[in-house]
Amino acid sequence: MPTRSTKFRLIFVLGFFAGLYLLVLFRLFYWQVARADELKTIGENQSSDRITINATRGEILASDSFPLATNKISYLLYANPKVVNSADEYARTLSPVLSIEESSIAAKLKQNLFWVRIAQKLPDTKKQEVENLNLAGLGFYEQSERYYPEASMAAQLIGFLGIDKSGENKGFFGLEGYYNDQLSGRDGSLYVVKDALGHPVVNDIREEKKIDGRSIQLTLDRTIQYLSQKRLLDGVNKYEAEGGSIIVLNTKTGGILAAASAPNFDPQHYYDFDAKSLKNPIISDLYEPGSTFKVLVMAAALDLEKVKPDTKCDICSGPVSIGEYDIRTWNNKYFPNATMTDVIQHSDNTGMVFVGRKLGEENLLSYIKRFGIGDVTGVDLQGETSGEMRTDWHDIDYATTTFGQGISVTPLQLITSVNSIANGGKLVKPYIVSKIITEDGKIIPMKLSSYKRVVKESTAKVVTWMMVNAVEKGEAKWTKLQHYSIAGKTGTAQIPVAGHYDPNQTVTSFVGFFPAKDPQITMLVVVHKPKTSIYGSETAAPIFFAAAKDIINYLGIPPSN
Repeated sequence: MPTRSTKFRLIFVLGFFAGLYLLVLFRLFYWQVARADELKTIGENQSSDRITINATRGEILASDSFPLATNKISYLLYANPKVVNSADEYARTLSPVLSIEESSIAAKLKQNLFWVRIAQKLPDTKKQEVENLNLAGLGFYEQSERYYPEASMAAQLIGFLGIDKSGENKGFFGLEGYYNDQLSGRDGSLYVVKDALGHPVVNDIREEKKIDGRSIQLTLDRTIQYLSQKRLLDGVNKYEAEGGSIIVLNTKTGGILAAASAPNFDPQHYYDFDAKSLKNPIISDLYEPGSTFKVLVMAAALDLEKVKPDTKCDICSGPVSIGEYDIRTWNNKYFPNATMTDVIQHSDNTGMVFVGRKLGEENLLSYIKRFGIGDVTGVDLQGETSGEMRTDWHDIDYATTTFGQGISVTPLQLITSVNSIANGGKLVKPYIVSKIITEDGKIIPMKLSSYKRVVKESTAKVVTWMMVNAVEKGEAKWTKLQHYSIAGKTGTAQIPVAGHYDPNQTVTSFVGFFPAKDPQITMLVVVHKPKTSIYGSETAAPIFFAAAKDIINYLGIPPSN
């Protein structure tokens, strides 16, 4: 009969083995269930080599289907050292063709492996040279790399393909950035299985298929892009400006037909340019629009019937005092009893203060917002900023806003708002992509956004007539085109520097549309800090009309009656 101590030892032993059994069960659960996925990945990594097969990035196509961003085919060269007769001889033969050190190639070929990578991103010419050597044990995998056939043309619109922090390809800025997920696709993988000794099993290669990216087709017209970009660059050089931008819209749809900025960059070699050149000024740079803004304020006052075209200004005989400030005309010339048509023709600041007072502060701010000022346009480009609307308004701020000083916009905001005048009072959202083309060739048209009415059609017609009159009789009349009716407005805005405006540094501009009776094209030119003249009539306007003439000839627009 067992003693008490014997029973205790028996219970202890049984308890020990039971605890040990439970511990084993717990560890099995931990390794086989809790960390199953992690261990599977580790095991696969140890038993196979993963080679990324890059998805082919989708193309960016102009309206005529010409590629603005495409891919060049390149090749990865690999070798099976097991069938290489002489590593040193192979290395001597391959080195001059591949421009790789003999020692580096020989070291790879002497490894006790079935698969080694020799070189990558080889062009087709190099592939042919290697194949002509007739060396056993060599093979190729097809790769692709980004290529921009038109170099710097529309560079800020397109953006570029760069490397992100994780070392992966990624689109930055413009279309490459905005549509990166669509363009990228999904990379595939090639798994080379290894045996217990770590050697590749030559006949055991597993492939995970890649999914190529989608292509996008643009509203951009290559000819209009070339013509307008050339005129902008010529003008920036001629007027010794720091830079400039030009935007051309399809008036009815808001489709961007062309957009260019100076200075620009080459997306193929984006790393050679400073960060500022990479951004798209038409959506990211803020500037004070100056007198181009007057047509919007005038439209608001006409729309609410606060003034009529023949309403006479009773404060236009001299400078207008607001507190400690005096509002003057741009040339210190004054026109007593000027009509509202005259105010736009002469670009009269005092006349616009009169319009602002008739309109009222609340209505002024309401219409500015209706025109989209202070908000993003929603264009499908990466990097758009909303502009700035002050929160603390004073009498002088309301006054200067009526002639486009003290308020900031992006070029795309300004042209979009003025385009509503050209479009019969309807504000349409600007866009650049017209369709998406899937990897299997299916075409997905982009749905156009609905328009928003900002002023009555009758108001838009009156303002259009005022702008035509300004072109025919205003300060830029010397640049106008004969036999064509164009609605337009100059702008000259002093640049704020250290709390005041520098009278010798300006942003000049000209915005307009044509033919005035039934507009097809709306265009804006902005010139930053021209040195030959500080006025829009002598810098931006000539660029506008030179580009307009080119576009009219290209589109075959007939002369106006």
